[in-house]
Amino acid sequence: MANNYAFIDSQNLNLGVRSLGWKLDYRKFRLYLKNKYNVSNAFMFIGYVEGNQELYTLLQKSGFILVYKNTVSHIENGKTIIKGNVDAELVLHAAAIEYPKYDKAVIVTNDGDFTCLIKYLQEHERLLRILTPNSKFSSLFKPYIKSITTMNKLRGVVEKNDRQGGRSKP
Repeated sequence: MANNYAFIDSQNLNLGVRSLGWKLDYRKFRLYLKNKYNVSNAFMFIGYVEGNQELYTLLQKSGFILVYKNTVSHIENGKTIIKGNVDAELVLHAAAIEYPKYDKAVIVTNDGDFTCLIKYLQEHERLLRILTPNSKFSSLFKPYIKSITTMNKLRGVVEKNDRQGGRSKP
C-alpha cells in the first residue's frame, strides 16, 4: 500500500471553505485523506496564536501533525490582523524534510505561491492530488487541472454538522 502524505495550508483551507458558506469537520477530513488517498501523515501548517490551544488540540486529536509558524500582528482599519505565512515551511517539508519518507503528496491550497512545489512534485512523479478549498484557485494551477479537486465537491463528506443528535455521515 502507498505511503502518502498531505501538506495543508491551514489558513487557506479554513478561509476557502468558509467562503463557500460551510465549515470543515477536521476529523472527517482527516479520515477522507486516509481512506481516499492513503495519507498516513497529514501535516497542517498553521500560524501559532496564543490562546488557540483548544483549536490546536482539536486538530491534533483529529490526526493532523501541526507545524507552527510564528505570527506577527498589526492594526489595519482599527482591527488587529494576525499573519503567519506558512508557505516556506510547507515547501521545505514537502520538498526536503519529509520528501524521502513518502511516495506521493496531496497538497491542500489554492495559493499560486505553491506552483513551484507542485511543478517539482509533478516532474518527480510525486504529486498525487491538489485539493483546493474553493474554485477560486490560482491561474498558475491551470497546467495541473487534471490533478485538482475542489473541496466543495467533498462537502457532503467533510462538512461539519452543528446539529445536536443525528448521526453524521461516515
